[in-house]
Amino acid sequence: MTLTIIPFAILAYSRTKGFFYAYYVLKMLTAMFCEGTVHCLSLAYVADNVPEGRRASTFGILSGIASCAFVGGTLSARFLSTASTFQIATVISMVSAVYMRVFLPDSTANDNLTTPILSAGKISADGNGIVNADEESDKKVQTFKTMPSIEDMLALLKSSMTFSQAAIVSFFSNLADVGLHASLMYYLKAKFHYNKNQFADLMVITGVAGTVSQLILMPLLAPVVGEERLLSVGLFFSCAHMFVYSIAWSAWVPYTAAVFSLLYVFTQPCIRSIVSKQVGPCEQGKAQGFISGISSFANVASPLVFSPLTALFLSDEAPFYFPGFSIMCVALASMVAFVQSLMIRAAPPISSQRTGNCDNI
Repeated sequence: MTLTIIPFAILAYSRTKGFFYAYYVLKMLTAMFCEGTVHCLSLAYVADNVPEGRRASTFGILSGIASCAFVGGTLSARFLSTASTFQIATVISMVSAVYMRVFLPDSTANDNLTTPILSAGKISADGNGIVNADEESDKKVQTFKTMPSIEDMLALLKSSMTFSQAAIVSFFSNLADVGLHASLMYYLKAKFHYNKNQFADLMVITGVAGTVSQLILMPLLAPVVGEERLLSVGLFFSCAHMFVYSIAWSAWVPYTAAVFSLLYVFTQPCIRSIVSKQVGPCEQGKAQGFISGISSFANVASPLVFSPLTALFLSDEAPFYFPGFSIMCVALASMVAFVQSLMIRAAPPISSQRTGNCDNI
């Protein structure tokens, strides 16, 4: 949280060429530590302090608050000057860090919530038992023993079919989401001549609908429907709204598609909730970080695939006339995630089947 302040402070001080390059370099360096870490640790903190039955609703509320902040930031940026925008961003970042340090006590894993699957021991080769952590520790150097290794990540995937399925869903879901964001603005500008204000309007509609849904609808639906089915509902409407974008025939159609965010915003909180129930309290950060790592890989791969495809079908060299073809392909990637989500079954948490001691970490 402290590192995130530095890039904003640079542009708040000056926006000359030298300061911009300094911002760009420091933003890349701090993002390596902060971009996904803050989100992962906040989810792990919630998982440490919320019983399993309430996590889906709580993750939804957390995402809803983030959506609310997104809407507020988007609206304020339209009325603030450039200098004021970065100055206020710096102040808010400082307030966030101070608030966290003063009011959020460090979480203590509650053994009644879940039980670790990695720190206390590894799965045996035949999959029928747990190898004692003390025996393993005799064979390995203790330095950096708390750092997750490739073996830890593989153990996470092998520990639960549900976890593996959630990882696949997360990859294709993020592949589709980032592909849409990488293509949509170019597509709407080329086909309907959208300007920056219309793009901002779409962002506000999406943010407001997502905020209302996650703060009100998800806490009501999650305990009744279950996060597995709610995940499928979110992915279905995610695919549907991408499909509507791809065949939009008038400038008002994208506004209608944006309202679908009332339901497709369920996806990420449900994935995070499902994953949190498959690991113990000592492994929440590792598990959420693993899902974020998969999502980040999808975030890198998606523009490499869909941006050239968008450019091709918006050019005069397109093999056939279908300006929204790349977005249609994005919808198909989302459909893959939807089909995989249908295979996820509500399984008893792994923590109820294994034992361990968080003190080993």
